[in-house]
Order: sequence, then structure tokens, then C-alpha cells
Amino acid sequence: MTALIRFGNALGAAGLALVLLIALVLQFLLRELPCPLCNLQRIAFVLCGFGFLLNLRYGAQPAHYGITLLGALFGLAASGRQVLLHIVPGTGAYGSSIFGMHYYTWALLLFLAVIAGVTVLMLVAGSGRFDHPRSDALAEAQFAGFARFAAWFLIVMTLANAINSFVLCGPIDCSGDPEGYWLFRLF
Repeated sequence: MTALIRFGNALGAAGLALVLLIALVLQFLLRELPCPLCNLQRIAFVLCGFGFLLNLRYGAQPAHYGITLLGALFGLAASGRQVLLHIVPGTGAYGSSIFGMHYYTWALLLFLAVIAGVTVLMLVAGSGRFDHPRSDALAEAQFAGFARFAAWFLIVMTLANAINSFVLCGPIDCSGDPEGYWLFRLF
């Protein structure tokens, strides 16, 4: 895998982990609990990130990009649904806006950016020639620096969001308009 493709995949994984971090920070700072569609969008960001992560660890593969694209399409559907729920005048919005747009609108744009970014990375990869590391030692040697940081950042943000979702919803379905954390209601 060329350095440019490796950097693009690391940037994608780190960028998606940053999106998950921002979602968590804003959730606690603004005291706004995520709705079920918001949680689905977070899951889609994780799927996209793990496609990039697989490329970083095992070399760029069309199947790994396929996981990223599948996650982006899933996220596009979830965020598009939420945008359409709130696009009609008088229906109100869910959550605060950031720079004039709500979280779900930003998510829609970010999923489109992921699709565009993966397309560029696949084009840069060359005419169908993808990387196949010959050994685990070679793959491990390539998995260093910013790529390793991006991987751990994504893993930590994924675990933080999973714990957050469990504390919010518990082992049951989430409320459409959550009013508190499930775990805190038990005590």
C-alpha cells in the first residue's frame, strides 16, 4: 500500500473517530440524549471506520472498502430519514444546531464525504491492483505511527459509544425521545 493510500485510510479512521468523540462530548455538554436514529448513525460511522481500519491492518482490499461504503450507505439512509422527518416546516428539530445545521444534517454530509473519499482512494490505488501483505510481520510493520493512533482512537471511541448506548438504553429498545439514562433509573 502506498504511503498516500495508507495516510488516506488513517485519516478516514481518525476522522470518523473524531466525529464519534464530538458526538459524545456534545451529548454531555449540551445534555442532549441521542435518539435511536442518532445511535444508528453512530453505528454507521463505526462501520465506516472499521473498513478503513481493516485496510490499515491487512492492506487495501476492495472488500474492506465495501464495508466502508456499506456503512456509509446505511448511515446515509438513517441520516436522510431523520432529515426528512424534520424538513417539513413546523415539525421542529431534534437537538441543537452546530454552525447552523443539526447533527443529522452534518451526518448526511459526512456520509457523502466518506463515499467520495473512498472513491478517490480506490481510484488512487490504481487499476485494480490492491495490496496483499505477504506476512503478518510485514503487515505489522506497516501498521505504525499515525495508522496505529487512528486505529486505537477508533477502537476507544467505539467502546465509549457502545457503553454510552448501553447506559442510555440498557438491554431493551431505546425510547424514541429519551428522557434519561436507563442505568441511572435503576438506582
